[in-house]
Amino acid sequence: MTDGSIVVVGAGIVGTSLAYHLAGQGRPVTVIDAGLPGSGATGASFAWIGRPLVSDLPSAALRYLALDEYRRLETELPGLPIQWSGSISWGGFDATQGPSAGDVRALEPRLLDPPAEAVRRPEDGALDPVATTELLVAGARDRGARVLTGTLATALDHEAGTVRGVRTTAGTVPAETVVLAAGTGTVALCSGIGVAVPVEPSPAILVRLRAKPNLVQAIVATPELEVRQLRDGTVLAPVEYRGETDQAALHETARRVRDRFAAAFSGAEDTEIISVEIGWRPMPADGEPIIGRPTGTRGLYLAVMHSAITLAAAVGRLAAAEILTGLEALELAPCRPDREF
Repeated sequence: MTDGSIVVVGAGIVGTSLAYHLAGQGRPVTVIDAGLPGSGATGASFAWIGRPLVSDLPSAALRYLALDEYRRLETELPGLPIQWSGSISWGGFDATQGPSAGDVRALEPRLLDPPAEAVRRPEDGALDPVATTELLVAGARDRGARVLTGTLATALDHEAGTVRGVRTTAGTVPAETVVLAAGTGTVALCSGIGVAVPVEPSPAILVRLRAKPNLVQAIVATPELEVRQLRDGTVLAPVEYRGETDQAALHETARRVRDRFAAAFSGAEDTEIISVEIGWRPMPADGEPIIGRPTGTRGLYLAVMHSAITLAAAVGRLAAAEILTGLEALELAPCRPDREF
């Protein structure tokens, strides 16, 4: 393969951000996914985007870029569906992570029992993850990328330490560089060529409720309830997974969330459940993103992480630049696959 072609496996928000930033740079780009864009963990995400004020995480430099990169993406992709509503949190949250919210009742007038103190992060936002992914796909296509949906990647085409493409249910797609942004599916694809990726599936539940519009103004986060509301009245509420194994258990969890929401906001007594689902997030063993080329394997680049929604815009730009130029980004240095876990 001498044309510099790139195949991105995974059309979640990380994969499509990478494809968008890679396309149009003189190298053929193909995106492969077994389903539709955003149909995996991306679609089941709460999609709160923010950044730490202070962080001692190895990936702090990358996380500090998150909001600026989405602001940039907004200028490039008109209609990017982000609500810059800010966030309010209290109860078990570190008060050093933002300024005091002041009068919480003025910020959330429908809140029935506002706290005396809370943290306000006015720069935070949330996005529609599926619509954002679809917009990134459209942008990648406009730049010349090819998108193959309904195409399952079954194995990496690998010979003598070099990845030469991807074997799929529709045949082999050759490439000079294969980028794996396949979430939890990255583990099996890498295992097939003897590359260990320390990632486990981390389940999280997302409940969708139907409520009157304008009950919730910002992202509201407490130990008991975390919610945000879309303009059409839909309320999104992420919930910790507690071992639910069937639909009955999931719907019981959703009922508890609905009851908490109805008790927390005036006008929410008629709230109904729309849906409840489990998203299987890829969680690296140390919680930090895994981004870069595995040592000893040519032609392969990994991009797998938790906080994928928050980091997608920044990782898309930085990782694409690394792949295209071969120059390493300082912000990605702590995220390499060969670090100690």
